[in-house]
Amino acid sequence: MTNGEAADRHGRMVYFAAPVPDGPRIEFAGADGLDRRMIETLPHSGAAAPLPPIDIRPAVRQLQSSLIREVANAGMGDDTILRFWFGESDQPTARFIREAAIDSLTSGETFYSQNLGRPYLREAIATYLSGLHDRPIAAERVAAVGSGVSALMIASQLVLSPGDRVVAVTPLWPNVTEIPRILGASVERVPLRIANGRWSLDLDRLLAALTPGTRMLIVNSPNNPTGWTIEEDEIDAVLAHCRRHGIWVLADDVYERLVHDPARRSAPSFLRRYEAGDRIISANSFSKAWSMTGWRMGWLVLPEPLLDEVTKLIEYNTSCILEPAQRAGAVAVARGEDEVAALRTRLRETRTVLVAGLRGLPGVEVPEAGGAMYAFFRIAGFGDSLDLAKRLVREAKLGLAPGTAFGPEGAGWLRWCHATSRAAIEDGLGRLAGFLDSSGLR
Repeated sequence: MTNGEAADRHGRMVYFAAPVPDGPRIEFAGADGLDRRMIETLPHSGAAAPLPPIDIRPAVRQLQSSLIREVANAGMGDDTILRFWFGESDQPTARFIREAAIDSLTSGETFYSQNLGRPYLREAIATYLSGLHDRPIAAERVAAVGSGVSALMIASQLVLSPGDRVVAVTPLWPNVTEIPRILGASVERVPLRIANGRWSLDLDRLLAALTPGTRMLIVNSPNNPTGWTIEEDEIDAVLAHCRRHGIWVLADDVYERLVHDPARRSAPSFLRRYEAGDRIISANSFSKAWSMTGWRMGWLVLPEPLLDEVTKLIEYNTSCILEPAQRAGAVAVARGEDEVAALRTRLRETRTVLVAGLRGLPGVEVPEAGGAMYAFFRIAGFGDSLDLAKRLVREAKLGLAPGTAFGPEGAGWLRWCHATSRAAIEDGLGRLAGFLDSSGLR
């Protein structure tokens, strides 16, 4: 084998290998070339060359690593740190849900299942959603998938092509905005604003961004990280606009049950307004409302004509879900209302304690919000939230998520998950107060 390198006719450096001098060579284009390999005869240089450089798609290299993980990794292994950085309850999944999975494992349900999920799970989800939203939602529109983030990915793979334009209401969990970029789409961010002390949607700005060439709108409500929750009249205005221009709506409904108003069963919903022909996809998860983060279970609700296409995408992504997890999910949506209600009560109580405690500290701003499990706040005098989050880990043993993890709109902000005990929150508030004292801000 003879190796060498040369410039091709486009001026790119290439590496080649040939079994004999001056014979046909296999040529590998450089990283900037669109053609990854071609066969072509080049003059033999006689110089040995290394193997072709390892290359991946530029879109993947440009992805932002998780800044939440960066902060958490800095504190891993230190049991003295109070961990409020991840978005999950500190309580395990309810026993009756776990027992459904145990019974399934014991009976030997360890085989492949349907791509869209077992019929009993799809029926259970459809029945649950029909009751929640006060309108029939057929099981034929439901696809059970392996996590809420998998639901977002599959929905995006279904709709988006390279070069498509996506609009997202931000700040936002980074997975939601990075998925379109993985697929070659661009994302325009429409930031929330603070009006009268509350996180609010700039509706005029959003509608202006939803131009006729837009392929998809992503709305996460209640929102991670702010807790902002869309209003009924805002949904009407946005949906009418998207219908007029043929824009898909991807509703990330993972937190829809976690609203602070005890009079509401769930947040305002695009699903409640669905009509045949609408371009509405709802992505949801068992993770938050039923404390099942580690189970990796979610679902999609789509227009029925798309189910055959979604079946193919699920096959080529994850194929199917472990059946014991499906048994657990079916029991959760069928019998889990008491668990959801208890979590909501606990979140209202812990948010009250957390927000009051934060507002009692100097320079702290905490806008009001309608749902989710977070307080999104900022402290005057601290502009770099990543640096601040790392300092809090080191100096106060307090683990919070940096606002910049959720996009440029989060610069200077911190996210505190309050799906935990009152005692833990009060301890954390004391540590934050001590940090501010040591920084000369009290």
